[in-house]
Amino acid sequence: MKTQRVLILESNEVFAKELKEQIASRTGWEVCGVSASGEEGIALLKSEEPDIVILSLFLKGFDGFTVMEEARRSEKKCAFIVMGNFSDDKIINRAIALGARYYLMKPVEASVVAERAAEVAGEPLKRESLERRRANTLDERISNIFISIGIPPHIKGYAYLREGIKMAVEDPHVINNVTKGLYPVIGEKFQTSASKVERAIRHAIEVAWNRGRIDAVNAIFGARVYIGTEKPTNSEFIALVADKLILENMG
Repeated sequence: MKTQRVLILESNEVFAKELKEQIASRTGWEVCGVSASGEEGIALLKSEEPDIVILSLFLKGFDGFTVMEEARRSEKKCAFIVMGNFSDDKIINRAIALGARYYLMKPVEASVVAERAAEVAGEPLKRESLERRRANTLDERISNIFISIGIPPHIKGYAYLREGIKMAVEDPHVINNVTKGLYPVIGEKFQTSASKVERAIRHAIEVAWNRGRIDAVNAIFGARVYIGTEKPTNSEFIALVADKLILENMG
């Protein structure tokens, strides 16, 4: 079996170390380089001939796009797994156009990145990772919905809202009492108060509506649910997304 050579280009030193450990722990995998520099990354790309490049868009010096463009000019036959903090459709489409096999929104677990690398290499998922993959897939579906309607990942309400939707997928009845049954649980997990969770979720929904992506919202839910400035309540929005995921057998 061919050894898979992986190049890691990531500016966060701690996360780069986690990625290296995850990749190196796999049988038949080798980390052929780690760098936070785009310029050094290009040099490693040419000298090490990696099969897969795990690439952050934000690097020191040259950015991730420059690395991908240079790989294309040099006709390097490697697969890119791109990671970024950007939910802008143009940025995601540009990464895909330059050869990204996956675009993963940060924050993302190193184990998830390693599993995507295994998929790119054509390895079957291990039995013990299937449950974890199911949870990861649910996270990804929720994140994709958030990207489509314009909820940015850097605001607190993003994580709270995602957690609330996951809870509603697991137990749809929780939506009947968000004040006592949902907000306090999320608050405990993120070490904050239930009232701050409620406000942050409301803010996240308002951000999406203020960006004017109402058509995207209605497209996601498959019907003309909201018109103009009309906004759903927190519980309505959570219920809508959870119902969509359940119907798609994502739960």
